[in-house]
Amino acid sequence: MEEKKFYLTKQKLKELEQEHESLVVFERSKTIGEEAPKVLESEDLNPEFLSFQEDMSFLRSRITELKNILGNYELIKNPSKQNQNIVGLGAMVLVNVDGEKDEFLITGTLEANPSLGKISNESPVGKALMGHKVGDEVVVSSPIKTIYKVKKIKYLSS
Repeated sequence: MEEKKFYLTKQKLKELEQEHESLVVFERSKTIGEEAPKVLESEDLNPEFLSFQEDMSFLRSRITELKNILGNYELIKNPSKQNQNIVGLGAMVLVNVDGEKDEFLITGTLEANPSLGKISNESPVGKALMGHKVGDEVVVSSPIKTIYKVKKIKYLSS
């Protein structure tokens, strides 16, 4: 099975690397620096031990998730000059939807935030817009049929 590629900007990559590094240091300090709570408290399981185990489990799963992302990412780069008229990752796309103008930045799933105008290349709208040019009409059927007319494509410097 092929690993999923994570598309990241340089800024997001830096954030994830810093988070990974700080979590690894924190995990080390928790496992080496402090004494873990005792398993048993009289004849019952110690609730502090259970809480500690749960916290460590969450911490380790986030570290594993970050390791996977950092091992399978691709930086979002601007396309060549002749391809900057095509919607791709990193494109700021101005569209006309039902007479209203809207603008989206097409980004990877980890940076998507629709409330900030950042949509994923895997979202229904992002996926539909990919590969289109100014003037194209793109039909998105999710859950109702909507037509997006591409008005302008701009790539921000990376």
